[in-house]
Amino acid sequence: MNILQIFNKIPYPPKDGGSVAVCNLSEGFANSGHRVDLLCLNTDKHFVSVPQVQNDLPKNITLSGININTKIRISHAIKNLVFSELPYIAERFISEKFKQQLINHLRQKKYDIIQIEGLYMMPYIEIIRNYSKGIISYRAHNIEHEIWQLNLKQEQNFLKKIYLKHLLNRLRKFELSFLDTYDALIPITKRDGQLFTKFGNTKPIHVSSTGIDLIKYNKSEINFSEIRLFHLGSLDWIPNTEGLISFLQNIWKKITVQHPDLAFTIAGRNASPDFIKQTVSFKNIIFKGEIENAIDFMHQHNVMIVPLLSGSGMRIKIIEGMACGNVIITTSKGAEGISAENGSEILIADTPDEFIQQINYILKNKEKAKQISDAAKHYISVNFDNFTISKSLLSFYSKLLK
Repeated sequence: MNILQIFNKIPYPPKDGGSVAVCNLSEGFANSGHRVDLLCLNTDKHFVSVPQVQNDLPKNITLSGININTKIRISHAIKNLVFSELPYIAERFISEKFKQQLINHLRQKKYDIIQIEGLYMMPYIEIIRNYSKGIISYRAHNIEHEIWQLNLKQEQNFLKKIYLKHLLNRLRKFELSFLDTYDALIPITKRDGQLFTKFGNTKPIHVSSTGIDLIKYNKSEINFSEIRLFHLGSLDWIPNTEGLISFLQNIWKKITVQHPDLAFTIAGRNASPDFIKQTVSFKNIIFKGEIENAIDFMHQHNVMIVPLLSGSGMRIKIIEGMACGNVIITTSKGAEGISAENGSEILIADTPDEFIQQINYILKNKEKAKQISDAAKHYISVNFDNFTISKSLLSFYSKLLK
């Protein structure tokens, strides 16, 4: 097959969940013998030198990037509010240059599958329809308006709250407007697929979790002689920061009373100065910010804390942590899309008391920690192998093409 994927940023090197989801599937397609073209916006926020990255890709993956400035500007937001019906956060990703390059791709090559990665690239679907007869799939990484409901809930400023409510209404309308405009829906989790059906989707659905190339993560055994707690994730994603602040306020204060020498390392990119100030005000917090190599970092620690309270989609960092052999302590929300067994392959905690109990359990039972680590790696090898997941999606596409 010839497969075209379009995404709102360059996914290489994969430093966040969305990028991991895109590049792992691209490589899964390529390793199955198919030709993959990745056409992406190259944003100023996540700018990448495409020629340098291309050298590291499999031979049958071609990457193209169109430069775009997506920086949020007050003047543009006001103009959008007055003269547009689109949500501003989506309008920022609409580019005439990208439209033209997309048309060029579709004219130059016959694609069997055009896979749209995420909501913010869906406005390009009309162009794809006009220039291609290939199957168009919408890979829904999450349900965007759910995430922005949290932004509205958290905002304290009255005027900002009014604006966010308006933005949320636009975003929900925008998201639902694309129902059934594609030929197939590819949600990351079963739960998101069920919600899309509830919203009105009638097109074929294939749930396709993010797969893991196990060889990349199985570098060495993790040592549990000393428990090293950590969190790793994008720190400009509201569900992550909301969960962490709640964890520090309601759980970490009590943990440090019981274990005065226990440290908690927080790593991730794009943290706001206010978030950094809040986190380092708590005892025994080591703030790392953006790190060079996520896999090495996960191997240097052993217990991943993911205190997620909201969001949709799947927490890819949890999958990566389990693949490395980290013990994961997370909420039921954090474990959505990951049907691992609580107490055997993962530890679930939905209240402050449960988090404290699970952390104390690991501190006192290091042999059990090693058993959970081994079980987690086995679970990922069986359920999240990238080649197997990619082949399953390719099989689904083959049936649609007949």
